[in-house]
Amino acid sequence: MSARRHPATIADVAARAGVSQASVSRVLNGKPSVDPEIVRRVRRAVGELGYAPSMAARSLVHGRNQTVAMVVPDLGNPMFQGILEGVSVAAAGDGYRVLVADTVERVDDEEATALEARQRCDAVVLCAPRLPADRLERLVERIAPVVVVNRQLEAPGVPSVGVDYARGIRDLVDHLVGLGHRDLVYLAGPEPSRSNADRLRGIADAEAADADVRVRVLAGGSGLDDGAAAVEAVDAARRDGATAVMAFNDLVALGLLAALRRRGVDVPGELSVAGFDDIPMAAYASPALTTLSVPRAELGAQVWTRLRGLIAGEPVAHAVTFRPRLEVRESTAAPR
Repeated sequence: MSARRHPATIADVAARAGVSQASVSRVLNGKPSVDPEIVRRVRRAVGELGYAPSMAARSLVHGRNQTVAMVVPDLGNPMFQGILEGVSVAAAGDGYRVLVADTVERVDDEEATALEARQRCDAVVLCAPRLPADRLERLVERIAPVVVVNRQLEAPGVPSVGVDYARGIRDLVDHLVGLGHRDLVYLAGPEPSRSNADRLRGIADAEAADADVRVRVLAGGSGLDDGAAAVEAVDAARRDGATAVMAFNDLVALGLLAALRRRGVDVPGELSVAGFDDIPMAAYASPALTTLSVPRAELGAQVWTRLRGLIAGEPVAHAVTFRPRLEVRESTAAPR
């Protein structure tokens, strides 16, 4: 039986490269004063031996554990899953892992969850936090470095990455008005959601710009069950003259579509339905869902770029906001 091969150590790398262990350490830590020839030899030795630095050792040297946390309000939402995937893929390229904490839309749990996550990780991503602005600004001071997703803050040193939900909903209203709809319904999202407030602002702007457009706001939510639960109110609005519905997100729209089908309401023949986010299942709904596409993976990559800079002590990067792209599918049509 062959002897068990142990993982390569820094001493093995030093012996293979013909340099001191201190030189290997300087190369691995990116010190700029190391002779280029030594850098070349060490890197070749690392590759040949398959050496991987101990995470615990790196934590002791740098005061870091190469782990960041992402706090989300609902991990069941494919929108947040897509952002998490984008952050995770980008972070992995820099040797970081991403841990996720789900607050399950419990606003009062966000602060404690974020504080605990920061104790365990080098930095935090707050994705669509629901906390009131004053509490959120106090929180980000305590957990820095931190990047906030889908929430604008006045706090210095806290970059944000987000989506222009107000512009997106305006584009959706314009699409429906262009088809001939004038009496619309908006199924609202969770009340603490800032992106819901942005959508409402965009709707108000659309109504102000066109006196012939009416948008009825109905209570909704953020999940499939919320869309299904709203079917009675939506159908009542349809019987009262509404011809199109805009849902807070695709999950709500898909839940509504299923409930309308059970009632025998034809979409889009009797009622057009549109969502927001363009989650993967939106294109496979029956009928395929008109929605606004958000670049989730790119959004996540931009989050990591800013978080990585904060961890490294670099200047705070500017905020970035993505404009959603309208995806017209079968669930919207001209009113009959």
